Amino acid sequence: MKRITTIGSLALLLLWGGAAQETITPERAANELAKNSIIVDTHIDVPFRLERKPDDVSTSTESGDFDYPRAVNGGLNAPFMSIYTPADFDENGASFANAVALIDLVESIVAAAPEKFAIAKTPDDVRAHFNAGLISLPLGMENGSPIEGDLSRLEFFHQRGIRYITLTHGKSNHISDSSYDTNRQWNGLSEFGERVVLEMNRLGIMIDVSHVSDDAFWDVIRLTKVPVIASHSSARHFTPGFERNMSDEMIKALAKNGGVIMINFGSAFLTEKANEYSLARRAAEDAWRVDNPGLGDAEAGDLHDAIWAAEHGPYPFADIDDVLNHIDHVVKLVGVDYVGIGSDYDGVGDSLPTGLKDVSTYPNLVEGMLRRDYSETDIQKILGENILRVWNAVLNNAAAD
Repeated sequence: MKRITTIGSLALLLLWGGAAQETITPERAANELAKNSIIVDTHIDVPFRLERKPDDVSTSTESGDFDYPRAVNGGLNAPFMSIYTPADFDENGASFANAVALIDLVESIVAAAPEKFAIAKTPDDVRAHFNAGLISLPLGMENGSPIEGDLSRLEFFHQRGIRYITLTHGKSNHISDSSYDTNRQWNGLSEFGERVVLEMNRLGIMIDVSHVSDDAFWDVIRLTKVPVIASHSSARHFTPGFERNMSDEMIKALAKNGGVIMINFGSAFLTEKANEYSLARRAAEDAWRVDNPGLGDAEAGDLHDAIWAAEHGPYPFADIDDVLNHIDHVVKLVGVDYVGIGSDYDGVGDSLPTGLKDVSTYPNLVEGMLRRDYSETDIQKILGENILRVWNAVLNNAAAD
């Protein structure tokens, strides 16, 4: 790997080869660093996207934020495939079947293009796939509702490749209260949820505290024997009152635990302006849907978004600097070892920052970090090494047990 040196504001970089001197741009330097580093993004909603609208992500696609060519262009090596179960599935008993179907779907992607993709179950798998030129597809379960009160399901999902579980999602479930739900039936974790945390420790499944309530977060920190992750959350410092993001106190506790916060790219997670716009639009849409029944979910959402934009102006997209500000904030608060990337590509709709619209754009983020004088080593930690460290710690604890 070429060593990259920052000169001033990175107006230019110099690479020396014998007597010849080559001048390269910051853009090229960022591309080389992205391609020569392991990039792990802990939250990409490809399975749910494909379940709703089938497509071949081994080739270029017009829809969505992820496909193989764009991932290669962006240097993405290990996108965690989100095995996402909507909260309402918990109410109709469809959670388990949904999760199994999405795992099957990811396995079918790999089976159809084994020269491009491979399932990763360990950090060693990720590194081996990187060296072999394959894109790893590790699995993370978003929403623990498919456990359905049966602790043995954790062993089943572990055997199927699940390597982290987000304990809840948009509504409180039988495991944990949700940050989005005003119904706090457990005031944190349920008694069963406490057992889930300990069993995940035993099996070597990472605990994901994104989406959980603040009280549930503190319960997890109190109980866990290993580092935990926030797979797609950002810093509440920039979005005051937004419980879905993490407070400074929580980030400090996460770092003390040895865990890592993976920054979400959705604009509503990044700036107060986009957050307020999104929350107001969502509340108005919920009321509007009551008065306008009969429309499909996507159709209704698109129609209301257009109406809202006409009345309130266009969506205030964040930009790369906003993502960098969140990274900077975590680094200044607790150090560079406790932050990473959890974009939520294919999961946040048309709310992604300018310059980070799909998986081909990670080099833009790398260039931004170079311009802010992050070292190559620190950038590689943020891109993937931090989360691989946590993953290894969780596996090593399970092996010791």
